[in-house]
Amino acid sequence: MSITLIKFIHIIGVVLFVGNIIVSAFWKVLADRTGDLAVIRYATRAVNLADIFFTAGGIILLLGAGHAMAPEYGGVMAKNWIRWSYFLLISTGVIWALILIPVQRSQSRLLDSLGSLDSIPDRYWRLATIWTVAGSVASVLPLIAMYLMVVKPE
Repeated sequence: MSITLIKFIHIIGVVLFVGNIIVSAFWKVLADRTGDLAVIRYATRAVNLADIFFTAGGIILLLGAGHAMAPEYGGVMAKNWIRWSYFLLISTGVIWALILIPVQRSQSRLLDSLGSLDSIPDRYWRLATIWTVAGSVASVLPLIAMYLMVVKPE
């Protein structure tokens, strides 16, 4: 496979991954601001599904193609910008695995247990705050990695 095709696949992975984490956050925050249980419930489910298809799919393409390109630059450990990019991506993954996914699942279970006329409990809003803060960090880290990939500082 040519390096150009691998770069193209890498870029598709970046678009899917970064695009989904930013757009999902945008829609979920907007849904939360409505205070409408049905809208929030729908948005929470949609974010969970989008993570499965777009975030996970993007990560697979991103890591596969990135790892395949690394030898062109001397290998994974040869350049600081590659090491830092891996570190930032892994840090993002840790935030997702330890905070964001569990919070999203808790929110979904909480919302699913409510009747259509029930009010959204305070616990949901506390979880939403945690999700927003952790999600903001998890969104900025890949942007820094993107910068490093483009600029390739020595």
